[in-house]
Amino acid sequence: MTHPPLVEARNLSVEFHMRRGLFSRGPAPVVQAVRNMNLSIQRGETLALVGESGCGKSTLGRAMIRTAPIAHGELIFDGKDITTLAGETLRRARSRFQMIFQDPYSSLNPKARIFDTLAEPLRVHTSESTAQIRTKVSEMLEAVGLDPTFAARYPHEFSGGQRQRIAIARAVIVQPDFIVADEPLSALDVSMQLQILKLFDDLRDRFSLTYLFISHDLARVFSFADRVAVMYLGKLVEIGTAAEITTNPRHPYTKALLAAAPSPDPTIEADREVPMLSGDIPSPAFPPPGCRFHTRCPIAMEMCKRIDPEMTHFGNSHMAACHAAAPGLSHLNTPEPEKDLLP
Repeated sequence: MTHPPLVEARNLSVEFHMRRGLFSRGPAPVVQAVRNMNLSIQRGETLALVGESGCGKSTLGRAMIRTAPIAHGELIFDGKDITTLAGETLRRARSRFQMIFQDPYSSLNPKARIFDTLAEPLRVHTSESTAQIRTKVSEMLEAVGLDPTFAARYPHEFSGGQRQRIAIARAVIVQPDFIVADEPLSALDVSMQLQILKLFDDLRDRFSLTYLFISHDLARVFSFADRVAVMYLGKLVEIGTAAEITTNPRHPYTKALLAAAPSPDPTIEADREVPMLSGDIPSPAFPPPGCRFHTRCPIAMEMCKRIDPEMTHFGNSHMAACHAAAPGLSHLNTPEPEKDLLP
């Protein structure tokens, strides 16, 4: 029996209206940060969302916990439509979904002791006594590998890795069902990244958490995530299990990201040539027609300029949106690139 997803985005779009210039005419441009996103996350699952900077990953993550405006579509959480929740109803729901931010230096209040930082979510979302809150703060600090006596200190007294542990503790202390982790490793060194990933794993098992783990580093998420979703310019281009994406990527953008990921073998790393994507990501305010990736794709065809590809199934949960990868077009996987499509 298939269980319903914990979180599901149905044709979800996030748009931002740009300011019009003083002498500009016509309507102000609209930035399509996320467009018609269909994405579901099962309870207890870790879904990694990857892509280059500026592709809309963080915006989607914020939309899925209702901190970014949803222009169109639906957001379903635990079987209930929370798209239009507002006010007190939304505030009460927030205890079930939390966010961990990228920068552990700016995400903590420098003027608040760690105890107050961790106690605040409990004061907002629960009716527990001061003694109960003190106990939970101590237990949570221990759970993330910190000494409970650290509760009396201020953020500036900690290293980057310790601050990120505190940020994780703040998100987990209300025992949410769903956590969006927005690039939580990018400000840390490699050894600390491995420790924090291990902590995420341990907390998921201990507190039955579900993660949307946002990252630009494919190599780092494959051993941690159950499934990987690849995003480009506001749209999902491929999704599948970590093993499927690693061994049999279908979309040329996914292949380019994989090729750019460093190898742990220094011999392979020294000898390999990394194929670079040509050009820059187009502006989300003026996305190209057809497939949004065709302006940078090495195997783009004429139809890619006109027709936006639909998601195609490749067995199990593996899907990709690419004309060249679609059944019946496999012979087009390595065509000569069209010269007029290259920058």
